[in-house]
Amino acid sequence: MPAAPLQAYPHPQFSEKIQIIEGKCGLPSSQFNCIISLSYPPELLIHMEQNEALLGQGVAPESNPPTDDLNNNHTNMETLLDQEGMSLDFPQPGEIRTGVVASINQSQILVSVGAKSEGVITGRELEAIPVEERAALALGQEILVYVLSAEDASGNVVLSYNRAQEQKGWGEVEKLLEEGGSYEGKVDGFNKGGIIVPVFGLRGFVPASQLGISRRMAVTGDTPDARYAKMIGEPITVRVIEVDRKRRRLILSERAASSETRQSIKERVIESLKEGEVYTGKVTSLADFGAFVNVNGADGLVHLSEISWERVQHPSEVLEVGQEVKVKIINIDREKKRIGLSIRALQNDPWQSKVDKFKVGQLVEGVITRLTKFGAFARLDGDLEGLIHISEISENRIEHPKEAGLHDGSVVTLRIIRIDPEQRRIGLSLRKVDSGAYKDLDLKQIDIEGINLELVDQDPGPEPEQPEEKPSTEEETPQE
Repeated sequence: MPAAPLQAYPHPQFSEKIQIIEGKCGLPSSQFNCIISLSYPPELLIHMEQNEALLGQGVAPESNPPTDDLNNNHTNMETLLDQEGMSLDFPQPGEIRTGVVASINQSQILVSVGAKSEGVITGRELEAIPVEERAALALGQEILVYVLSAEDASGNVVLSYNRAQEQKGWGEVEKLLEEGGSYEGKVDGFNKGGIIVPVFGLRGFVPASQLGISRRMAVTGDTPDARYAKMIGEPITVRVIEVDRKRRRLILSERAASSETRQSIKERVIESLKEGEVYTGKVTSLADFGAFVNVNGADGLVHLSEISWERVQHPSEVLEVGQEVKVKIINIDREKKRIGLSIRALQNDPWQSKVDKFKVGQLVEGVITRLTKFGAFARLDGDLEGLIHISEISENRIEHPKEAGLHDGSVVTLRIIRIDPEQRRIGLSLRKVDSGAYKDLDLKQIDIEGINLELVDQDPGPEPEQPEEKPSTEEETPQE
């Protein structure tokens, strides 16, 4: 049966549907005749031909065809097309579809999405595809695409690859949040408040407060770069704790995904530390006997004596909680899980610089500062002190330095007999000041100090004899 042009049918229900299909498909109505001839019942087609014949004779066709029959025989165009499996599924903006890659070149990617023409990924959407993913695309490959526009000026459906992956990613993280699962990724960046971890193509944010114990304790520095830059590229396991697709907000937590305890972290850190190495740590607490400093997640003790070379009565004099300090590992007790640290080991010893101008055997002047049963302390230069052991005070045995006439403030000449840099001690002697063993050294010191001595002959010889007075032989004559 020859097909009549569809626009000749006067019924508004037909003409409206045909215009919609013509507009969407860009095809003349004549190409739909085969579909209609297959789908419409014979009595309806006869009615259509009669109307067409009347139009050809200039007679108006019936304006009111039997609507009941039309309805009963599925006159709805879309229903008829659906029944024949020929429904037109037009893409809608915001829709995600599975398409097949039809063409790939430098300027665009064509994807078949079941529309009248292929969809196109071009411009910024093409440039936004990661280089690795773009290189992996192949002809005939199925991919997800996001419909940006149902039709552009050229009649193409405008698609986005990245938007589809993003929407898929949101679905995945929402599923993770619902199921309470964990995700293993890598640190990709940071800002002032924490670190960035990509999750299914989305940028997830891990606040500093949600970092794991070991990572949080290792955070040092005054700037975001100093605190987090070293973490980039490190593996991390996180759990999704907040998702807001509209606000594009994805919050993650390493702490929620970690089962580590402080004790397990300390055991792991102790195994990795080595004596003599230097680390940057953070002061976590202060005590009368020293300061605790966290190194890589484990606390170590800086004893009071290891805080400074200067005399310190309490750690708070030089340290405060939260302060970042460099420390040296001086001992590790793996059995008791203890770490010994030192701050002063990384500082120049002022005692050494003061004692450099002294040497063993040198005569010095000292001021007695303290008397004890075992000796006397003498100040040599500034706050530099040495000890005169009681055995070095006098040639005779004494029980206390005061027996030799020493008292606080006494100024005496002493000889340096020992310098111990490791113990930071100077040994002095009072009884060896005149020792002949140091004669050559004393003379050399005198010469260096520019002192001129007049040498006196110690053996002048016998004195010349004086003439004896002889008694007078003449007797005195008594005067009369």
